[in-house]
Amino acid sequence: MKHFSELISAIEITNKTNSKIDALVDYLKVAPEKDKLWIITLFTGKRPSRPVKTTLMRQWCLEITGYPEWLFLESYSSVGDLGETIALMLPDPTHKIEKSLSAWMEELIALRPKSDAEKKIYVLNAWSGLEMQERLIFNKLIGGSFRIGVSKKTLVNALSKYSGIDANQLMHSIIGNWDINSISFDDLIQGEHINYDNSKPYPFCLAYALEKELPELGNPDQWQVEYKWDGIRGQIVKRNGEIFIWSRGEELVTSQFPELVSAMETFEDDFVIDGEILALKDNAVLLFNDLQKRLNRKNVSKKMLEEIPVGFYVYDILEWNGQDIREKPMIYRREILENLLTSEILSKQIVISEIITFYHWNELDAIRNQAREYNSEGLMLKQKDSPYHTGRKKGDWWKWKVDPLTIDAVMIYAQKGSGRRSSKYTDYTFAVKKDDGLVTVAKAYSGLTDVEITEISRFVNKNAIEKFGPVRTVKPELVFEIAFEGIALSNRHKSGVALRFPRILRWRRDKTVADIDTIEQVKQLIINPN
Repeated sequence: MKHFSELISAIEITNKTNSKIDALVDYLKVAPEKDKLWIITLFTGKRPSRPVKTTLMRQWCLEITGYPEWLFLESYSSVGDLGETIALMLPDPTHKIEKSLSAWMEELIALRPKSDAEKKIYVLNAWSGLEMQERLIFNKLIGGSFRIGVSKKTLVNALSKYSGIDANQLMHSIIGNWDINSISFDDLIQGEHINYDNSKPYPFCLAYALEKELPELGNPDQWQVEYKWDGIRGQIVKRNGEIFIWSRGEELVTSQFPELVSAMETFEDDFVIDGEILALKDNAVLLFNDLQKRLNRKNVSKKMLEEIPVGFYVYDILEWNGQDIREKPMIYRREILENLLTSEILSKQIVISEIITFYHWNELDAIRNQAREYNSEGLMLKQKDSPYHTGRKKGDWWKWKVDPLTIDAVMIYAQKGSGRRSSKYTDYTFAVKKDDGLVTVAKAYSGLTDVEITEISRFVNKNAIEKFGPVRTVKPELVFEIAFEGIALSNRHKSGVALRFPRILRWRRDKTVADIDTIEQVKQLIINPN
């Protein structure tokens, strides 16, 4: 547990991805094999279910310390994390327990079916034998919550740096079906349980935001223009009778989209195609809000398949019958793509991205401004002679998004940040008018300067009305302009709407709460976004 505790400490004191990767690599160098497997399990969301109720942990803490409940709740409100609150309030350890991470995890799994009395004996003995940081980690393990700022991609990059194995192969290996009790660490990262050659994707070609005037791009005839869609960028790999779907986040999402797999099975050729996973119905692209309902489901019901069918808008072809054609000009790749996706083969699920016909640059501005009518984010501009680059290369591909939608809203809740911003209120909830009151419409934490954040934190400290754990209710006085990419009706939100990528555009010091938008005005953006 000592090395694991040092790892968590190193990760929590930095917000730099490379520093987190280095800390993970250092841990992998000294950790036992079974502990390495548990690291992968914990950081990829495959941890076992919670063996002890958190209410019992709080009750036992109060019994040990003798503190009144109000003091515990006040401390919890200040700290914001139950496991950390308990670790801080408990008395110093009376003895020293030294066990590996895997030993702790195996004991916690065995603890789940036992009685509350047996669980209490085990937990109290552990608390009295661990230092504060180790105790905190133990509480996180036993509480079933292990969010410490390490994404799956960060973990994979650390494993890649440690082992020298390709990151995409590692992603496929660790998210596949494997049992911690029947596989070794080396076999797992080497992918002994998978056939990576058949599934291997390519790095995505990415675009920069347009930063030139259109005439500066040269002859319009040399450019291919398409709509930019708001879905899940992905690659479909079809090789040797097997089909795999990768997201741009380097996650294997094949099982989430069975209708795409079925559609791919109708093709005879092998290929790797690049495109966008979208919710499609009646030949129209639905909002991203609809697509979200299909994401991260272990099982997709028949009802869900019928209500929110998914399709794939194909942008490009990277490999054809075993041949890597990324270095070929895009106009060449497009011809192969069109021959592959003939009208006889195309289905409701597989759609080739439409090329927008235009003759002069000045025609595109109006087309871009109308993009939201089709639930598009704007336009993509691609040089016809460009290869399919790895990553971003300025000049060949540009994205030209529509201007964001904006509303004026008032801040009503604030919460402290993490890392270097843990002492300041950086996460805010905003509301608009509804009848004679207010209703929340968005949360945002980006768009302000450090000076503005400091000023807002002072305001929160002076004007907090109520406390809900780490959240503070504040007087509705500070007005902000909130920008977002899209809006949709939503039954999951009290306001009835969901905003896509909300962020703070600017602090409207010139406005008061009387000047903010109403929920009716916000909903009007769904009907008339322009």
